[in-house]
Amino acid sequence: MKMPKIKHGFGKVSLVLVFVCIALIAVDIVLKYLEEAQGWNFTVIPGFIWVESGHRNSGAAFSMLSGNTVFLTVFSIALLAIMLTAFIFVPDRFVLLKVAMSMIIAGAIGNLYDRAAFGEVRDFVWVNMGFSTACCNFADFFIVFGVIIAVIDFLFLNEWAVVPLTKRAKQAQAKQKNKDEGENGGDGESGD
Repeated sequence: MKMPKIKHGFGKVSLVLVFVCIALIAVDIVLKYLEEAQGWNFTVIPGFIWVESGHRNSGAAFSMLSGNTVFLTVFSIALLAIMLTAFIFVPDRFVLLKVAMSMIIAGAIGNLYDRAAFGEVRDFVWVNMGFSTACCNFADFFIVFGVIIAVIDFLFLNEWAVVPLTKRAKQAQAKQKNKDEGENGGDGESGD
């Protein structure tokens, strides 16, 4: 039995998103530098978003696993390797998913840089979520919004959507259903 050849999905869309990813990493690192150098303290939206300089996080989100920098660094590198591999092999037709992956990769690299350089992540943007407040940075925003985009794409938009809402997703699933029925004798069941 011959194994199918694995093809990469890296094309023009991926190339553009690599540059977007690099730009997002640069934005995150520059903003962290400026926050640290200038001691930013101001309100963006009263009671909801404010900037307060000097906060550091040696853990993950919400300071979970504080003080476990080595574990978090190794874990981040492993997840980053998986994300980069997925980015390379997911076809360019999954534009929204690739956008999400590039945002998550940029955020992961931005925070990984902080852990490697400083042993902790530089946070300065406070967000009041109603039930709690969190201090984060732009890399965190990239990761959160990337995950939200990926989940929406998986649930509703791409050809594997759980609940396909777009014409393209519905057509792709109908095409796959017709193909499956054709392979199973036309009635959708196997063998009877």
